[in-house]
Amino acid sequence: MNYQPSIDLAGEVCFRPNFFQTKNRINYLIDEYLSLEQLCDRLEDLPQQFRNPQPRQWEPINWQDINLEQVIGIELDIFLSIIQGALDTEAPIRGYTQTSRKYLQPIHPSMAKFVGGAIRADGTIVELGLWEKEERQHTPALAKIYQHLTQKKITPQLRQVKSYQPRENPYQDLYGHGLHRVVTEYSAACLYLWLMSHTTGTTQQVIAEILQDEINHMTKFWGMGMWLYPDSAQQLMRYILSQIHTILPLSYELSPKPQSNLKPTFQRMMSVLNWQSWSILSRGELIYTFIGILKRMWQWSRNLTPEYLQSCCASPDFFVNNNLESHQYLKSNL
Repeated sequence: MNYQPSIDLAGEVCFRPNFFQTKNRINYLIDEYLSLEQLCDRLEDLPQQFRNPQPRQWEPINWQDINLEQVIGIELDIFLSIIQGALDTEAPIRGYTQTSRKYLQPIHPSMAKFVGGAIRADGTIVELGLWEKEERQHTPALAKIYQHLTQKKITPQLRQVKSYQPRENPYQDLYGHGLHRVVTEYSAACLYLWLMSHTTGTTQQVIAEILQDEINHMTKFWGMGMWLYPDSAQQLMRYILSQIHTILPLSYELSPKPQSNLKPTFQRMMSVLNWQSWSILSRGELIYTFIGILKRMWQWSRNLTPEYLQSCCASPDFFVNNNLESHQYLKSNL
């Protein structure tokens, strides 16, 4: 049996943890990876990435060290099904980046380039966006975890990405798309942080690298959304709570406007992760993670002043006067 540390990236290692032991590991990880200082640092990094985008470098990984003993407190078949579901969700990154780029281009070209890169008139990509450069590492990393744990190769099942669908108001289009984007990054951060609480060793190290990317992107998208739509922070929190509500046995409705075509986002993710086969304990732990990270993001959001957001999110090519009347109309209807 391989030696396992008593302390890892999530604190004290518990090979047969109860709910409270896993809860302590989750809290430890939230403090380690989502401190208020770290969240501010990730948002303050945005102007530099507009000027000179540089992907975050992963620490060296000894892939051969991944083994079954590094999965703790969760059934192996459930863990593998989650890895497969996450892999399938991560795989169509090109579709995600190009759709988001098109929604951002009329409003904030620098953020559009950060997300989707530089594009020629004929649609060919001249330079990858930083978001894609970082996110495209996730699928092969998850595939390696799966392969080393099962001794079997896995091929992603590419899902269809929702295409760019412009309407009359680019600000309203971006608002609806932005809700999807933020809740997707938030959900990914919650999932990977929870998986870190149930892994150790090299498996945990790989997931930690993915988690740091997701937190980085979530923070940038969250802050950009609060800057572009200063009256929408409460709506975002209510929307995320409404998504968590879809997997709870509650009957009341929390969803904010606009309700149409947004609600399936979270439910689809849970379906891909084979949520229905999870134990009650695992479901409770993940829901606890959702709430814990949401509380931290809300605490952070409340400290973001308009002046601070302006310093992080503005760029010379932001079309501040572009369709201003429509922007004011949208703000009045959030």
